[in-house]
Amino acid sequence: MEDQSLEKKYSKLIIAVSVIIPVVVAILFGVKLKDLGFNVEPLSFLPPIYATTNGITAVVLVLAVIAIKNGKQKLHERLMTFAIALSLAFLVMYVAYHMTADSTKFGGEGIIRYVYFFILVTHILLSIIIIPLVLISYVRALSQSFDRHRKIAKITFPLWLYVAVTGVIVYLMISPYYA
Repeated sequence: MEDQSLEKKYSKLIIAVSVIIPVVVAILFGVKLKDLGFNVEPLSFLPPIYATTNGITAVVLVLAVIAIKNGKQKLHERLMTFAIALSLAFLVMYVAYHMTADSTKFGGEGIIRYVYFFILVTHILLSIIIIPLVLISYVRALSQSFDRHRKIAKITFPLWLYVAVTGVIVYLMISPYYA
């Protein structure tokens, strides 16, 4: 029962973080520092960096799964912690970019436009859904509730991998339209 008490201890924090992050990101997405009187240049160098961060996250996630399948629990733990850190770094850069630059409009036409928006919308929705899944997975591992960790990790991993990979795809598809 000790393992579930740790989960219970963190459950309110997981819920709060899972709600606060998307709400704050949505609010900050609409805030432009120039409108607040700050004389800042657009951080236009960030999109390729945060897209690369997403790509590295995808690789780290796959390496973490390989590590645990090979019985390398400590390596798996370190890689997963690194994946979370990368995701947080992505989030900070993403918000910083959008607070200093106007959103770029996708210029593709025809079927590619529908493909882009399908990928973008699923990426955004799943990036919100993944937050509590990652946090619950992490707490279950910390509490050494490995059976329960594995059950949720089987859902968390493919969704998180999809979010990381589609982040790169969205960047590649919209990058020709950056100013």
